[in-house]
Amino acid sequence: MKKLLLIIALLCPALTYAQHKKTLPSTFDLVIGTYTTGESKGIYVYRFYEDKGRVAYLNEVDDVTNPSYVTTSADNKFLYAVNEGPQGGVSSFTFNANTGKMVFINKQPTQGADPCHILEDKEQRNLFIANYTSGSLAVFPVNKDGSIAPLSQLIKDEGSSVVKDRQQGPHVHNAILTDNEKYLLYTDLGTDKVNIMRYKASKNPPLTPADPAFTSVTAGNGPRHLVFSEGDKYLYLVQEIGGVINTYAYDNGKLKQIQSLSMLTPEMKGNIGSAAIKISPDGKYLYASNRGNANDIVQYAIDPDNGTLTFVSRTSSLGKGPRDFAIDPSGKFMVVANQNSDSIIVYRLDPATGKPTTVVTRIQVGNPVCLKFVPAE
Repeated sequence: MKKLLLIIALLCPALTYAQHKKTLPSTFDLVIGTYTTGESKGIYVYRFYEDKGRVAYLNEVDDVTNPSYVTTSADNKFLYAVNEGPQGGVSSFTFNANTGKMVFINKQPTQGADPCHILEDKEQRNLFIANYTSGSLAVFPVNKDGSIAPLSQLIKDEGSSVVKDRQQGPHVHNAILTDNEKYLLYTDLGTDKVNIMRYKASKNPPLTPADPAFTSVTAGNGPRHLVFSEGDKYLYLVQEIGGVINTYAYDNGKLKQIQSLSMLTPEMKGNIGSAAIKISPDGKYLYASNRGNANDIVQYAIDPDNGTLTFVSRTSSLGKGPRDFAIDPSGKFMVVANQNSDSIIVYRLDPATGKPTTVVTRIQVGNPVCLKFVPAE
């Protein structure tokens, strides 16, 4: 039998390769979260064609307030959005990836002010909400029908840091799970900490502090968003106030800082406002956005041996306030959401260098602040 398999492999190498090659869909939904204080009406869905970076309007839902951050369930059947405001909320919708249609299911209060980030675990057991202004992390169980159950856990941070007008109290901004979902890490811009929690979906409460329970950053930097490398070997943190990226070695709930880099040019003056951080699908490059006076996307090469970053390029966002950006799963295009100029720009990425090059598409969307790719096939 082994000889027969070897003969087949030698005679049909293309077939053997095809069995191992990861096949990606050719079309995706681009889901856009917004602020509804301007021209936007709510959540928008566009069809994204990865062959040429083209987009086509599909659908929208306009009975939702300030859905500034959105996510979809692992099976792509449900969509969840925060409702950012003084009395924060989180809303659930059914989601049809083929048509982009969203139908409201229910809403829960987040027991905090200005929720700005939302995450769901792979098993679709819990949602995690970052309440920015009130400085808390809220946990909500999710029912089988996609509806959100009442709050099950609220973790309230305490403390402050050195930037008086930005860090007078805790400001929880972002949460991510490790790949094995044994740990959840979340940032607190107000206290200059990355908090580390053990996670077990079946427990009540599901989150408990790890040991150590946090790592501190340089005072005044303001931790914002996190991203893991493949396999959770390294963790990268973009810091909003300082315009700095930290690199950490990660091992079973523990962090060791190995690098800290400024994203800014020497001549940069005025507001900074670093925002989103992403890694290319092939794991070779890391990108992060600057708002404020810079309005650009900075690219770094990731050293495969030690995870450290080396500067590669800096590209204008061609708009104001690049709050978020996303790289399509094929790695061919980058989509940038310019919040303050109501624009979304699609760049082609150079296949050899990963640099954003030609602008292939522009669309107008009011106050875009979150971008998510969802398979449409």
